[in-house]
Amino acid sequence: MDRRAFLGGLLLGSWSGPLTGGAHAADPLTVLRETPLFADRVAAGMLPPVGQRIPAAPMIVKTFAGNDGPGRPGGQLTMLVTATRDNVLMTIYSYTRLIVYDPARALVPDILEGWEVNDGRDFTFRLRAGHRWSDGHPFTTEDFRFYWEDVANNPELSPSGPPNELLIDGRPPRVTFVDELTVRFSWDSPNPYFVESQARAAPLFLFVPAHYFRPFHPKYGGGAPAEEGARGWVQPFRRRLDAMFTNDVSGMPSLNPWVLATPPPAQRYVFERNPYYHRVDQRGQQLPYVDRFVFAVTTPALIAARSGLGESDLQARWLKLRDYTFLQNGAKTSRFTVRLWESGTGSQLALYPNFNANDPEWRKVLRDVRFRRALSMAIDRAELNEAVWLGLGKPSNNTVLPRSTLFRPDYATRWAGHDPSAAAALLDEMGLAARGTDRLRRLPDGRPLVLVVESQSEQTEEADALKLIGEHWRRVGVGMLVKPQTFENFWLRVTSGEAVMTAYGGLFNAVPGVASSPREYAPTMQGGLQWPKWGLFVASRGKIGEPCDDPEASGLLDEVQAWEQASDEAGRRRAWDRILEATAEQVFTIGTVNTLPQPIVVGARVRNVPRDGFFAWDPGSYFGVYRPDTFWLDS
Repeated sequence: MDRRAFLGGLLLGSWSGPLTGGAHAADPLTVLRETPLFADRVAAGMLPPVGQRIPAAPMIVKTFAGNDGPGRPGGQLTMLVTATRDNVLMTIYSYTRLIVYDPARALVPDILEGWEVNDGRDFTFRLRAGHRWSDGHPFTTEDFRFYWEDVANNPELSPSGPPNELLIDGRPPRVTFVDELTVRFSWDSPNPYFVESQARAAPLFLFVPAHYFRPFHPKYGGGAPAEEGARGWVQPFRRRLDAMFTNDVSGMPSLNPWVLATPPPAQRYVFERNPYYHRVDQRGQQLPYVDRFVFAVTTPALIAARSGLGESDLQARWLKLRDYTFLQNGAKTSRFTVRLWESGTGSQLALYPNFNANDPEWRKVLRDVRFRRALSMAIDRAELNEAVWLGLGKPSNNTVLPRSTLFRPDYATRWAGHDPSAAAALLDEMGLAARGTDRLRRLPDGRPLVLVVESQSEQTEEADALKLIGEHWRRVGVGMLVKPQTFENFWLRVTSGEAVMTAYGGLFNAVPGVASSPREYAPTMQGGLQWPKWGLFVASRGKIGEPCDDPEASGLLDEVQAWEQASDEAGRRRAWDRILEATAEQVFTIGTVNTLPQPIVVGARVRNVPRDGFFAWDPGSYFGVYRPDTFWLDS
């Protein structure tokens, strides 16, 4: 799945409730409008009326991303996907979280009515009275209690205990369930991650639908269903826990605007509107406006073609800049529009040397900063930009974007200028001057200096870019072989150390602020392609993986700790500056270009999708910050 980040430019919805964690005073709604889809069910007594389905203080939406205003309920949106795993996009795009970012990147309540923070250590969350899961069961602090006591602290489900981000100085929080609408998390030291962790595209879940999970938990007399009993209860239970995000188990209660109604596997996944959704517009119309969201499964190679025939009402996934002209031609007959939003990744394509490679010769070479700098300077990014991305990108390292308050121009350009002579000199200085008859340099053990770059992308754009980079590298005596494969195999080879170098998208959050978590920039998690074993060691609290033994990478861990312990914004800013300085100087990853336009196909009838936007992973969840629950269909 693409890993990208979002920062807002346009006004999107105004959120009812405070723009901080202060006291909430909901705007009164004089009229509530019943959703036409539910009218017959309400009349038949199958559903309560809308006034009994929404919270007492719902979130009231007053402004809209596309400036088309309040809409009409009804209709169906279709999007093209490639597999069941793409159902995760519904969780991402829906962007229903305890706390969310608004377009100005301020954190505001969503599912929560509000929250309070005391000294950065005590966090009190207040739920909305009357809020219900999609099956009508009350959403209360019992759902938080069940997660905390019966999941996070269950030794079978969570052998390592609660998630790392809930540990400060190695200690978990004290969790107090004040009443059915109030829960408090308290640490002895400040937790700078906690609030932000709730607003991500992939949030740190603090709750589960307890009434749904109890029948599968032995503490409550449950266990694995009969068809899964031979495997025990733990794996099936975890599978359902994962579905809180992956959205691939039908029948699971949800707080999202649309709920999966189609059991996998299928070629067409239908998500139906949640009758108990907590947002309404200022006219009293419950959101979402659209009744059904359909994911139609096809192959990646056909998504651009089918989008060009008007078969998708809203499409960004699997569309690339090279498809733009074709899509514009299709728009003339199929009556959709094609919009270009700015992409928010740190690099459209980045190369990740694996510092944890099993091969000792390659590991030594990759850890030498001169080699990484040489590879970076050997790339002609201007030619790459023109040949592959039509000259519309900006040659750059894999780093923060100019939108970030942390950006400095030098971060984008250091060791990134095209200078093959300087690159060759660095390789010579390393002792890699010897060449064979093929004109390729040799490793110290005599093997040809040929980098196998592992790729999991099915996009021809990435293949074209790697082919051209391979030509650039060959001019300084470094060969490249590209090894395409499935994502599953790609991930196994990275984490096992078999992969020497990988190609993937750039930074998730390329527009961080001073208060943003810097963990992505250091070996703190297994997902870091350049240091998976070091990251796993930190994430597992030393149980598995390898301790970081590189001084420069270890310095990043020190700076993350300095950021965590900083008592003010200035201290966090200094830690961020040192992290970004080291990232640029050490070339831990090799970037290519960024700020490319992302094509967005919008059906002729679809309203409230912004003309201009910023398409990225965090913060904002791609479409999420523009609130697809406010998109509607014009008759």
